[in-house]
Amino acid sequence: MNKKNVAIFVSGGGTNCENLICHFRNNPTIDIRLVVSNRSDAYALVRAQRLEVPTAIVSKAELADPDLVLPLMRKYDIDWIVLAGFLPLIPEYLIDAFPRRIINLHPALLPKFGGKGMWGHHVHEAVYAAHETETGMTVHYVSPICDGGDIIAQFRVALTPDDTPDTIAEKEHELEMKHFPAVVESLLADEPLPSPEKI
Repeated sequence: MNKKNVAIFVSGGGTNCENLICHFRNNPTIDIRLVVSNRSDAYALVRAQRLEVPTAIVSKAELADPDLVLPLMRKYDIDWIVLAGFLPLIPEYLIDAFPRRIINLHPALLPKFGGKGMWGHHVHEAVYAAHETETGMTVHYVSPICDGGDIIAQFRVALTPDDTPDTIAEKEHELEMKHFPAVVESLLADEPLPSPEKI
C-alpha cells in the first residue's frame, strides 16, 4: 500500500495539529511529514517541533507564490494537505496541484456560519447570537470559494439555553478532538466515511 504523506497547515495554537501528529505517530501508511504556518509565533510550531515533525513558515504573501510553495511540498513529497485552523485562503494554484486532496476543518455545521470572517471564536459567537439548538464540526474539501467545498463529514452536539460562546467552543472542540483524526484516516485510507448527516 502506498504511503500517504501529509502536510498540516495551521495558524494558531495547534491542538488539532498535535492531535493528528500523535494519532498517526505509528501509522504504517499515513505520515505527517510537515507542519506549515503563516505565523512565526503560532504555538502549533512549538508542538510540532516537540514531536519532531519538520516545520516551515510561509507568510500570507509567500503563500501566493507557487514557485515557493510547490517546491516545499515536493521537498517533503506531500500527497495531502490538512488545514487545522489555517486562516488564509488557499490559492487556486495549490488547489489545482492537489485536486480533492486539501481538506479543512470548520467549527460549525456548514453551510451555516461559514465564509469570510467566520473563523475561531467569531463562529461560536455567531452560533450563540442565532440561538442555535445545536452546533458541530464540518470536514470539507477546499475549493476556491471560502468554506464552499464539498462536505466530507459532520458531527453535531446539542446546545442549551445556558450555553455561552465559550461553552459552545468547548463542546465543538471536543468533537474535533474525537472525530477529526478518524475522518482524516478514513479519507486517506480510502475507507468508508461517515455520511454528512451522521450525528
